[in-house]
Amino acid sequence: MNILRTTLSLLGVTIGIFAIIAVFTLVDSLERSIKDSLNFLGTNNINVEKWPYGFGGGPYPWWKYMQRPYPTYDEYKFLRDNVKNAQGMSIFTVRGGVTAKYESSSSVDLDLLGVVHGHKDVYEIPIEKGRYFTPQEAEAGRNVVILGFRPAKELFPNQSPIGKSIKIKGLKYHVIGVIKEEGDGFLGAPSNDENIYMPYRSFLKIYYSGQRSGVESHITVKGLDKDIGLVELEAELRGLMRKKRSLKPKEEDTFALNRPEAIANFIGSTFDVIGLAGWVIGGFSILVGGFGIANIMFVSVRERTHIIGIQKSLGAKNYFILFQFLFESVFLSVIGGGVGILLVWLLSFVSLGSLDLVLSISNIVLGLGVSAIIGMASGIIPAAMAARLDPVIAIRSQ
Repeated sequence: MNILRTTLSLLGVTIGIFAIIAVFTLVDSLERSIKDSLNFLGTNNINVEKWPYGFGGGPYPWWKYMQRPYPTYDEYKFLRDNVKNAQGMSIFTVRGGVTAKYESSSSVDLDLLGVVHGHKDVYEIPIEKGRYFTPQEAEAGRNVVILGFRPAKELFPNQSPIGKSIKIKGLKYHVIGVIKEEGDGFLGAPSNDENIYMPYRSFLKIYYSGQRSGVESHITVKGLDKDIGLVELEAELRGLMRKKRSLKPKEEDTFALNRPEAIANFIGSTFDVIGLAGWVIGGFSILVGGFGIANIMFVSVRERTHIIGIQKSLGAKNYFILFQFLFESVFLSVIGGGVGILLVWLLSFVSLGSLDLVLSISNIVLGLGVSAIIGMASGIIPAAMAARLDPVIAIRSQ
């Protein structure tokens, strides 16, 4: 009967710890996967764009930004020649839904990116075969391309693409490189596997990059590591862009300086709310389990009152009796929490597609720590009662 009572009491702690750690593990895994899928945005960067990111919870006055011009190649060159607090800079533009052809083969629904030579200094482009554009090819707008894994595989399944020519929008492009396979991005995030890179000026031969076409150019500037928070870089970019666009002191900016980490921070704040929900859900179960452990300890003190009296008559101190029962309470609670953590660990082996569940050391420590605190809180009163028992009365209780 004691075993059944103890098991039922520990079940509350087990369920509570399982709920909390399972939610935290899921949230951590989701957050990590999403942030990893956003690596294509780069790190330590500031983007000069037409539209500001719409995060912050307030109204988004999109009508204010409609008439803003897109960043231009001339503005990119002006920034490139004048910015001091940068280790890399690029202007690029993207067009989706592109089809590439080689002889009778086609690869559809690709992303075509027009980039400058400095793009590789801002974003990682892992070349597996061939090479990157030379500065001369980029500046002259030569018809050369670098293929992502999918178009390379679909257009050249049994041969190397290097040195071959493909057609995009009826124009021939010489393949000079192939990007290493990355695999599918989490929740459909962009992947280099779907991309074709060409020089920015080559892109302009196909599409006009401007207001009328809807093709937007972005200028991305990678800051120096010593510029903490990119404070100096942001101030420098704002001053130079206002100068280039001849804005008066009282006029508002006609451009946006966006930080990619704003997206990650927004995602993190969203997951904080989910984590709070995990605490609430698991808290009720832990509360029930805590009362169960407290009940076990009260019963244990009553059943062992005679033994406590004997221990005290033999010289046992009050703190010894206190720690004895407190240790039992914490031990029971940690066992319950450990079982909950074990269940979460087993859950991590379940396949969830592209989401990889990982039980982190910090979550294990958190689960065991919460279990120990619950055990201590549940056992402190029964343990104190046992420590204060009069040895004569306790011995006579049998």
